[in-house]
Amino acid sequence: MEAGPHDSRTSRGTRDEFQELPPPGVRWVIRRKAQVVAAVTSGVLTLDEVCKRYAVSKEEFESWQDLLKRHGVYGLRTTRSQIYRSLDEPENGNGAD
Repeated sequence: MEAGPHDSRTSRGTRDEFQELPPPGVRWVIRRKAQVVAAVTSGVLTLDEVCKRYAVSKEEFESWQDLLKRHGVYGLRTTRSQIYRSLDEPENGNGAD
């Protein structure tokens, strides 16, 4: 069965799913970051579309994916990511105690 002109499904998701995404130019809060990561995961948006629509780099988006995967939604908080980043880095000691 082919999609008709009034079918609400697009090739990658529904129009409703797309409309639920945050608009460009908004302040990034954890809920919005999680929505955009979920949109890419589910195929509603591509990584390139996210970068263009929201003016974020691939590296920034990939960091959101990684933080979400490793630490859950609260890992997307800016303050949390600074804490997690410092925990993930090797100690800078010189080895002499």
